[in-house]
Amino acid sequence: MCGRFVQLRPPAALAALFGVDPTLSPLPNVPARYNAAPTQDLMVVRRNPETGRRHLDLLRWGLVPSFAKGPSGGASLINARSETVAEKPTFRAAWRARRRCIVPADAFYEWKAVDKRRQPFVISRADGSPMSFAGLWDGWKDPGTGQWLRTFTILTCPATERLRPLHERMPVILPDTDISAWLEGEEGAALMRSYPGEALRLTPVSTDVNSVRNEGPSLVEPLAPDEAAAAAALLAPSAV
Repeated sequence: MCGRFVQLRPPAALAALFGVDPTLSPLPNVPARYNAAPTQDLMVVRRNPETGRRHLDLLRWGLVPSFAKGPSGGASLINARSETVAEKPTFRAAWRARRRCIVPADAFYEWKAVDKRRQPFVISRADGSPMSFAGLWDGWKDPGTGQWLRTFTILTCPATERLRPLHERMPVILPDTDISAWLEGEEGAALMRSYPGEALRLTPVSTDVNSVRNEGPSLVEPLAPDEAAAAAALLAPSAV
């Protein structure tokens, strides 16, 4: 799954990276997120269905379907399984309407359970480039105020062998070459596959990230060498 991630690049940098006209998506004062969590407003790239142009917008993490009676259930819909997203009633309408989006991320977190504690790892691309999570968005209109709430979910797929000691699922990370096909193409199902494990870097970090209240660059800093070695040993086959 993907329950926490990192989103550091400023809006102008993301607009340039994903081919978004910055005048169409002015997002001033968006803070860097070292511990992005469900229900927060986060940057998402999506295609405007009327103009066909890409926009960079702030959407709330946790999908609220257009037919929902209220927004409260979104916090539990932060992920959608790629294998069932096209058929599951919660996501089916958004999928058929091709409300696909990209969630830019510098990294994401996953945990290894050890006795009564959870050791976090930050997972990033080995080449230092940003990740492009495959996402799905939807809009819900408040019947009382008429205001729209736009939300998103991150698609997941089976974890690679390298990541499986941490969790059986991982976010769908799109290769750079699949971004246009995901946003503008007709067929999206074939693009939802596991990203090569060898192209990812796993770094043990402080348990401070375990609390959503904590923020800041210290969350992604590697542990001291002796602590890092002990944490990395937890991923060895004999420790699984």
